Amino acid sequence: MSPLFFDVRRVADLSVQARLPLLSLSFNNRSSENRQTRQKYHLKTATPFSRLVPWLLKLAYPLGKYAVIPFYFGRITILGRENLPTSGPIILAPTHRSRWDALLVPLAAGHYVTGRHLHFMVTADEVVGLQGWFIRRMGGFPVDTKHPAIASLRYGVELLAEEEVLVIFPEGDIYREALPHALKPGLARLALQTAAIYPASDVKIVPIALRYSNPLVPWRTKVIIKLGEPIRVSDYAIGSVKEDARTLTKALTNRLTRLASELLQLPFR
Repeated sequence: MSPLFFDVRRVADLSVQARLPLLSLSFNNRSSENRQTRQKYHLKTATPFSRLVPWLLKLAYPLGKYAVIPFYFGRITILGRENLPTSGPIILAPTHRSRWDALLVPLAAGHYVTGRHLHFMVTADEVVGLQGWFIRRMGGFPVDTKHPAIASLRYGVELLAEEEVLVIFPEGDIYREALPHALKPGLARLALQTAAIYPASDVKIVPIALRYSNPLVPWRTKVIIKLGEPIRVSDYAIGSVKEDARTLTKALTNRLTRLASELLQLPFR
């Protein structure tokens, strides 16, 4: 489930120098010293942050790709991979049709495709217990939707500044219908805030539509996944974050609706 029910306008309203001190680091200065500074800073700020654990990634990704997914699903068709940027900061924005999406999105656009690992933004109530232990060490990080902390939003901005790949489900929940539901504005505001703080970042949003042959996703369900053309966030950063976010959210809605409609015309083979 995506956490972006909340309003991230408070991030845009804060003074970058006074309240987000590390965000003033130059985007183009990617020295090891700056990276170490960021890492120390993350360790000092609350607990919403995560880290990639190499041995766990090497175990989990092959297990999912070569065992769990082939065993459970029928044919999986992936279209539009040529639209996926291989560098720069990216937000993957998939429709949310099942909890299986969290395994299929990395298959379609993750490490095996671009060489880069994905960072999922998830709700805080999902990052608990053993599940939470795995999510954090697989690059996922939580946001409390009821009491969102500035630190967790700032962490998302800094991940993009480090040219990482974020996954945010913009609908905010799982829906069984084919066409997308109303999108939450949080994704657009986070992307625009990154573009405002780091003008050279060139953040892109890649819309992704998923369709299952059976909405309940039983064993041997077939899947079609389609990646759309990326949206360049800087093209929408022309005024206030609030108004620009509305325009960007509308553009993303149109892209996802078009992708989902195209999937409805494709047969499951």
